[in-house]
Parts: sequence; structure tokens; C-alpha cells
Amino acid sequence: MRFGIVLTPSSGAQWTRAVVDAERQGYATVLLPDTLYTPSPLPVLAAAAAVTTTLRLRPNVLAAPLRTIGSTVREVAALQLLSDGRFELGLGTGRPDARGEAEKLGMPWGSARERRQQLIDTVAAVRAQVDPAPPIVIAASGPRMLATAAANADRVLLAAAPDATEDELAAMVATVTEHTDRDVRFTLQLVGVGEQLPIWLSARLGYTASKLRDANAAGLLPSDPQAAVEILESRSARYGIDELIVPGELAESFAPTLELALSR
Repeated sequence: MRFGIVLTPSSGAQWTRAVVDAERQGYATVLLPDTLYTPSPLPVLAAAAAVTTTLRLRPNVLAAPLRTIGSTVREVAALQLLSDGRFELGLGTGRPDARGEAEKLGMPWGSARERRQQLIDTVAAVRAQVDPAPPIVIAASGPRMLATAAANADRVLLAAAPDATEDELAAMVATVTEHTDRDVRFTLQLVGVGEQLPIWLSARLGYTASKLRDANAAGLLPSDPQAAVEILESRSARYGIDELIVPGELAESFAPTLELALSR
């Protein structure tokens, strides 16, 4: 298993401390969202590259419609240069509510089919024009995007609902494997540890830990580190879900599990 952490900066000094601490704690990757209400991820990741040596850098995920293909290629090349090849391109077709963000940026939103094609064309351009080409991580949930990811990604972020079950994750994995003969790996985002949930999930969407437990939500891990690690190792062996993304708000609660997982 490898672990990534989602962080957002509140200042330059705080960001430097946060990414250095994440690297020291054993996280493999730092990730930032791509929204208009959080700092632009690419310059922020460039700042992280300057103060770390092993930490990998990934937007989680760039919304392809918010940029031209040419501008994405240019920025990815710059990140690969500044990070000495530690950049990973997380890419998606945009959140359902991102149409308004595209309009604010003066970018066309397009149909679902057009946005999928833009993502495909972006991946092809990055692989052709950036040296070394970064690993491509595509966020996908529905059958069409899972098939698109199968054909184009090195890794698939399973963009499942917070209360998705392990059986639902298995079905998503199966859809990907049915559409490729390559060794594609999978990523899942943590939604809670014991009773702890991120604020966006509890305050904004109304989830509780008990509600997620009742739904057998796969993204909710027990607070007992041994039990949590056994679950993660089982999913890695059975489904190839070998990366977990940890929201920064859950880092303290997840720390004992991280320490145990990294020691095995």
C-alpha cells in the first residue's frame, strides 16, 4: 500500500511545513483539489517540489475542461522539470457543479462526450510532449468514464459515493479490467476513521459515521489500526486497490494506521 494526503495551503509558511511533515510521516504523494475556491493546484505543487525530495505531487484532479490542452501540457512539463520527475497527472472531466467554474474562466463546458474526448486528447498530448511523461491518474465512476480510464490511465481513482460498499468498488474495478489487458492499479479516498469524518462530508452532505457504518461504506475504516490495515491489505490483494488518499482533516486519526502499514 501507498498513501497520499490531500492538503490545501493557508499561507506559504504553513504550506512548507505541511508538505515537509507529510514527507517525514511517510506519505508518498501530496494532492490538491482543482476548484475556484481553493488555490490553483499547479503553482502550489511547484512550491511543494522546492522543499521536498521524495514526495510525489498530484492534482486531485485537474478538470480537463478548465484548461486548453496546450496549457495543460505546458504546466505539466514545468512541474516535471521542477520536481525532477515527481509529478503525477490526476485528470477528470470535471465535477458536476464545475460548469459554472468553466464559465468564469471563459472556457466551453461541452457535453459529457466532448469532455471525455478532451480528457483523452489531453492524455495523448502530455504523453507525446512531456519528457518524462508523468503517470496518468484518471478519476472515474460511471461505466463510460471507467471504460475511458481503462484505455488511458496508469491508475484509476475510484470516484465512488461516500457510502459505496466494497461490492460496488469491486464492480467498478471489474468494469475497468474488462476494458483493458494492461496492469491498471486503483486508488480509493478515505471518508472516515472510526467516528471522525471530514467537515465537507458531515456538515455539508449530512453524513455521520453511524450512517456510513450502516451502509457498509468501504471508505470508512475502523479506528483500530490492525483491523484497518488488514482491510487495506485485503483490498490490495483482491482488487488492486493499493493506494489510499487521506483527507488532511483525518491525518491525525489515521496516523496510527499509517505508522503500522508502513512498518509491515
